[in-house]
Amino acid sequence: MNNFDIELVSVSKSFAGLPVVKDLNLQIPRGEFVSILGPSGCGKTTTLNMIAGFNTPSSGDIRVRGKSQTRVPPERRNLGLVFQNYALFPHMTVAENVGFGLRMRGTPKAEIGPAVEAALRSVRLDGLGGRYPKALSGGQQQRVALARAIAPRPTVLLLDEPLSNLDLKLREAMRIELKEIHEQLGMTFVYVTHDQEEAMAMSDRIVVMWQGAIAQQGKPNSIYRNPASRFVADFIGRSNILSVSKNVREAAFLTLNVEGSPIVLRSACLTGPQAVRSCCIRPESIALLDGTQELMPGQNRLDGVVRRIVNLGAHQELLVEIAHGLALTVLVRSGRSSSPPEPGSTVALGIDPHDVQVLSD
Repeated sequence: MNNFDIELVSVSKSFAGLPVVKDLNLQIPRGEFVSILGPSGCGKTTTLNMIAGFNTPSSGDIRVRGKSQTRVPPERRNLGLVFQNYALFPHMTVAENVGFGLRMRGTPKAEIGPAVEAALRSVRLDGLGGRYPKALSGGQQQRVALARAIAPRPTVLLLDEPLSNLDLKLREAMRIELKEIHEQLGMTFVYVTHDQEEAMAMSDRIVVMWQGAIAQQGKPNSIYRNPASRFVADFIGRSNILSVSKNVREAAFLTLNVEGSPIVLRSACLTGPQAVRSCCIRPESIALLDGTQELMPGQNRLDGVVRRIVNLGAHQELLVEIAHGLALTVLVRSGRSSSPPEPGSTVALGIDPHDVQVLSD
């Protein structure tokens, strides 16, 4: 029995001879929440549109539960769709909007009412079926669009940047709701976004795309902690990426010479690539030493000068120059008992070798 809801087998897509998606291979198990993440133009929306049936692959195969869909029109693929434009009919009530897809499928009238009620209940809009879209908030309208997509009980729900039109607070609230709805329904979600925070907050697995190909895929924390390339390290979260001119493998550490400076760092990533060209250090992994702390065995210590401080509320972001023309961004938690150093002051930084990730590019 095939346990994959979606399979992409060597899928490529070109427009006017220009390759947009290149030899994509992807398997999505049943019930998984997968986010396809990447910057604009990386091919993520084209990939979603091929799964939905709006674009035909130039080559390769797309399968839903083991059956090829390349020649199956969108309306026969049993896939739910939610886009950033809610596309609600203003002259229809919420219940009529949610039941629209069921009516188009020829669902018996006696079955439409219970299905609409169940869909509205699943998105916490009980009792609002008689209202019109203009009477709803942006978040409620998005949930109506979600209810409309899940009412026919599709095999997979495809979501293309569905929260991008909402303000920040509402987006953050909807992330939680979407994940809870996913867990409640047990349905496979394929979510396209350029927002790495959204992907990190909701996904069981993230597929990072770059220039039409998969740059890396895996659990959110694994990708964050162990980026496979300089692009992934820079795109997922904030990173200090330093070029490496030389590396020496020792018994317990990898010694890295930072290019264009006297800085030497120790990394515990002994299983990393043989050809190390750069390293990545997350800003929150750098400790601001108070002068009385003792370094752990093997811990890196760097001295530097604070060049800039940005107040982010819960955190202070420091730019610390550790060598001429070379600076690290350091994230320090704000607290009543301590205050950040002043610009121009000298500070000591501590970095655990396990937090120095090596990269091959």
